[in-house]
Amino acid sequence: MSGSFKSPPIINTHLRQGVVKVPEIIKREVSGIMINGKTVHSILFSTDIAIIRNTNADAVIAVYPFTPNSAITQAIMLAADIPIFCGVGGSITTGTRVANAALHAEFQGAIGVVVNAPTSVETISRIEKSIDIPIVLTVASEFDQIDAKIAAGVDILNVSGAAKTPEITKKIRDRYPDIPIMATGGPTDASILATIEAGANAITYTPPSSGELFRAIMSRHRDVNKKDVDGQGLFE
Repeated sequence: MSGSFKSPPIINTHLRQGVVKVPEIIKREVSGIMINGKTVHSILFSTDIAIIRNTNADAVIAVYPFTPNSAITQAIMLAADIPIFCGVGGSITTGTRVANAALHAEFQGAIGVVVNAPTSVETISRIEKSIDIPIVLTVASEFDQIDAKIAAGVDILNVSGAAKTPEITKKIRDRYPDIPIMATGGPTDASILATIEAGANAITYTPPSSGELFRAIMSRHRDVNKKDVDGQGLFE
């Protein structure tokens, strides 16, 4: 064998056909972020264990709108077979509690920890002294004060600015040419490409919910069940 393959051979087994796939444009266009030898291009935004176990994304960003809980972190880490960025709070939950949550996430195997936009410089500094994995700061607005937070120990910026994400990403990239940036790409190839061209190194992707996936499956089942083996409607 010459070893001259331009892309890897692909194997898809029968029972793994229905995984949640991230848009192909992500891997084609972004540089990725290499963290301790692992390169991350696509990041799934989910805490749904079933979806996390059935995706082709490179990693997961597991953040949720509740106080960080070690049981949730442990459950996600136990189920996952790809790297996890774990949310550890930083807005309502602050100080020592956040640093402890970050340390627990590292011990469980997280590739990085994610803190909320309002997280104080003091809290970031405390986390930085506690862990040896990257600190990811969520940036939700162009008015977020990130200079001091980067100086305090933030390693990666996670831009989540809805429709303004490309604009915010561009401003950050112009100011910080070398900072790793992950950012939400939106629902279309065009919106993803706009975010990449603005300077994002990796793209976060929001998958359909389990309910939405079930609706599509059940719709197919109903279509099949309308006909019997002779091709006639069962209830016609």
